[in-house]
Amino acid sequence: MADVTLANITKTYGDTTALADVSLTIPDGAFVVLLGPTGAGKTTTLRMVAGLDKPDRGDILIHGRSMQGRTPAQRDVAMVFQQYSLYPHLTVRENLEFPLKSPILRTPRDVITRKVAEVAEVLQIAHKLDNKATALSGGEMQRVSIGRALVRDPAIYLMDEPLSSLDAKLRSDLRIELKRIQSSMGATLLYVTHDQVEAMTMATHVGVLDHGRLVQFGTPRQIYEHPVSLYAASRLGTPKINVLPADLFGGSPAGAKSIGLRPEHIALGQGLPASVQRVEHLGDQTRLHLKLGVHDILTLADPHTPLTSGDTVSIQPRDALYFDASGARL
Repeated sequence: MADVTLANITKTYGDTTALADVSLTIPDGAFVVLLGPTGAGKTTTLRMVAGLDKPDRGDILIHGRSMQGRTPAQRDVAMVFQQYSLYPHLTVRENLEFPLKSPILRTPRDVITRKVAEVAEVLQIAHKLDNKATALSGGEMQRVSIGRALVRDPAIYLMDEPLSSLDAKLRSDLRIELKRIQSSMGATLLYVTHDQVEAMTMATHVGVLDHGRLVQFGTPRQIYEHPVSLYAASRLGTPKINVLPADLFGGSPAGAKSIGLRPEHIALGQGLPASVQRVEHLGDQTRLHLKLGVHDILTLADPHTPLTSGDTVSIQPRDALYFDASGARL
């Protein structure tokens, strides 16, 4: 495995800036997740590391070596795309074996057989090994696509929303398996997702991108508890952070324009009266949808709360985050 460094990477497509002077170091053995909306530059970053696109400015280093002039094959990376890309005329087994049969790797036959069997078991496709790729469901095809990367032992794994086409149960199972595999192998992994749960549960580090700029880089906990901006704060957390006028509860610091309140950072039982609009019982937690004046607020309550729609409850903030007019954290 290897550490990866992006040094002042800039990439434009016509009048659109996909990446703007992005500098980022992915430590050896780290599981780094890139977060941001469509157009933030997440996939472009993966393609730069893979060598599928070239930066206009800057350099990419893998294990301290510049990748300038190196083809994707010479970079020793394995990439999983959002849409599965398989050889339809080959069986599942042959698709999984294909990367290992590369003349560059020269993998012994017994090692190929063992690795394919191990990966097929992990991804729950062992019973499909002799099926043609065209006979698989979409979810099974994506698992084979992930498996083709996992059978390799590259410097870095690159994954572009690999679980997005899977059902909820399988996504949950594969989240756990991918993290277990990454940890046990000590693999370096750069992963793109829109799913905040994936970021919080799998990542050792999270990079928040906004219109091609790296806004914040740190552990999921650091970004969740200490976001540098309102934008960064909104990228992590389910349910989303509540954003309200800074003076709504009084006592805001000078220059504050808005207050950010995580649902768990709203105390019930004292403060300003809010009306209960809806109660969602989710088993391990209860979500309260409140209305305070004209403002909608989502907070958490005891799973066995007796509150119902139409009730009134007093609320006040705790551990509030304050942001100025530009969205920067105060």
